[in-house]
Amino acid sequence: MRIAIGCDHRGLELKRLVIKLVTEAGHSYEDFGCYTEESVDYPDIAVKVAEAVAGGSFDYGFLICGTGIGMSIAANKVKGVRAAQCYNAFTAQRARLHNDVQICCLAADEGRAHVPAIIETFLTTEFEGGRHQNRLNKINEIEERCG
Repeated sequence: MRIAIGCDHRGLELKRLVIKLVTEAGHSYEDFGCYTEESVDYPDIAVKVAEAVAGGSFDYGFLICGTGIGMSIAANKVKGVRAAQCYNAFTAQRARLHNDVQICCLAADEGRAHVPAIIETFLTTEFEGGRHQNRLNKINEIEERCG
């Protein structure tokens, strides 16, 4: 799999762990920034990763900021993207299983303890389809109508 990864200045340290876990799992990645602890605006990074995933160049993405919430909001503004803030393996599983989420947003301020399980679960859980596909179709209709 090809993985797009990005963070703001608060997520820099956690991004290094995500890169390590992704590569250890045998996947390739591209780092969309940021690269230093100098303050950056998270929407600038989120849109780069979201556009790369929406464009089909990457299978999935990981975005990291202090809470994961801002990255999620910004990434979801890109047409065709479903991003979710995942704070444990259960939410990562449900994000993939029920919502076919392509971008997992992580909270740097929550620490590292849950991150390995989140990454593994997110990358190994397949979309269930069925009744969930009907719901995604409705979400896509909303995006077309309101986007």
